[in-house]
Amino acid sequence: MGVLWLNLATVFGFSLSARYFSKSRLNIDNFVVPIKASKFLVFFAFLSLVFVSGLRSNIGDTNTYINSFQLNVFTWETIREQNEIGFALLQMGVHYFTSDAQVFIFTCSFITLFLIVSTLYNYSRLFELSIFVFITSGMYLVSMNGIRQYLAASIIFAGTKFLLEGKFFKYTTVILIASTIHQSAIVLLPVYFIVRREAWSRNTMILLCAGVIGVAGYNQLSEIFFAAISNTDYGAYANFQEGGANVIRVAVTASPLILAYLGRVRLKELFPKSDYIVNLCLLGVLFMVLSTQQWIFARFAIYFDLFNLILISWVVKTFQNKNQTFVYYMIIVLYLMYFIYEYVITLNIEYRSDYITLL
Repeated sequence: MGVLWLNLATVFGFSLSARYFSKSRLNIDNFVVPIKASKFLVFFAFLSLVFVSGLRSNIGDTNTYINSFQLNVFTWETIREQNEIGFALLQMGVHYFTSDAQVFIFTCSFITLFLIVSTLYNYSRLFELSIFVFITSGMYLVSMNGIRQYLAASIIFAGTKFLLEGKFFKYTTVILIASTIHQSAIVLLPVYFIVRREAWSRNTMILLCAGVIGVAGYNQLSEIFFAAISNTDYGAYANFQEGGANVIRVAVTASPLILAYLGRVRLKELFPKSDYIVNLCLLGVLFMVLSTQQWIFARFAIYFDLFNLILISWVVKTFQNKNQTFVYYMIIVLYLMYFIYEYVITLNIEYRSDYITLL
């Protein structure tokens, strides 16, 4: 964990400095943040994230991807047989230059984190807070575990611009590209019509009721759900029993949404397009609620969790000026406590790398 702690301090330090040396934006529209963080310092925060992630030798299914890259033979014939042809092409492209699996892991980390950091750079009001929550909420570690799915999620996250601007065909193109990395990304296609509505309206209540009904009628819902995904990578999980997600994790996912509700009027004044982000976060919470019954739903929540990073960076500004500092530090402290509880005490994560070591 020493490397992860050092990485957290380094990334947060550079990110905070990047906002401190920020400049006011010109030609502000209704969905772009009013300040521009220092790209130079953001770049160093990004480098720290990439090197720690890309040079790892363990965590989650990293070894599975390493073995797969080393053992598989990548030809056009084998690629045509793959369900996720985009990911197969990525492996083939890297393998053309080198058979070193570490380069492949580094490449996936670079693309994933570049898309996430660049999107946060454009849409986060408090960039360093978004980055801090990205690490301490566990999203950063999950990106090292579910490599393919997080790569797909980062592609969709990078398409935030098209969702906010209402450019459906460009948004659809992004979803289709992401689905070539991980088939489950296709669930984000109908989401376009669900989230482009006013937040906290009747539609919100319908979604909340759907979540309650989903938990209450989980047995019936699960049959329909697993039938729908039977031909995807998740179909095999229909008979898999490993319990549900921790309730604390659900609470952590829901916390930005709760703060957004408390400051909903001011939030819309500051960020007119925030309704769409709020609705995306709400869908993520609903999947997490369902995950208390079966953890597989938490994998679908990955596609929505990243939007929490944008939301939480804006909700601080919805409070009165005298309270903003308190709320800011409370978020820092509580997420840090969760990071210690989940990844130090509960999971006891051990980071290993052949290139990065601490004496």
